[in-house]
Amino acid sequence: MYTFTLTSKDYDELPVEKIEEVLVSLRRVIRATDLHSKHLAKTTGLTAPQILLLQTIRNKGEMTIGELASIMNLSQATVTTIIDRLEKRELVMRERSTTDKRKVFALLTDNGHEVLKSAPIPLQDQFARQFADLQEWEQTMIIASLQRIAYMMDAQHIDASPVLDVGLLDRQDTSIDKHDAFTMDSFGQANKE
Repeated sequence: MYTFTLTSKDYDELPVEKIEEVLVSLRRVIRATDLHSKHLAKTTGLTAPQILLLQTIRNKGEMTIGELASIMNLSQATVTTIIDRLEKRELVMRERSTTDKRKVFALLTDNGHEVLKSAPIPLQDQFARQFADLQEWEQTMIIASLQRIAYMMDAQHIDASPVLDVGLLDRQDTSIDKHDAFTMDSFGQANKE
């Protein structure tokens, strides 16, 4: 892999406009994810990972926690925490296998099915549909560019699942406090809303 290091002289010669375009685009992605997360919380009271877990159970049928974790690319502990929260809200129930008592399945309740009927489409579903319409070379270019950006931001080692959401994936509180909301101005500076 070819890498290079910029000196302060090189950095000074980079066009500021291009750096700003990249940063603005990154901020738009972050902001779109944040706004969608807030919309999900406001309309359903759930996080994107919670909705995705419900959808996965609906689409795949009864599954063990380990199977859910594997499909969702999340740790078993994270999935267990999410299921605990969904179970408290009576959206999911656990049922022990009749053939193997060591296995516990997660099943949707009637309330879970109802919530999914009115839940907005997760942001990654919309993204996935549009990404699939791209040519293979375009897909490869986007993947390579985003991997390079993650490397440039020293974020390549951060554990992440393919869920477009902000914050912890197993967070409890989905309420949105107005005083905690920030926006970015055109210069990338945080402004309190």
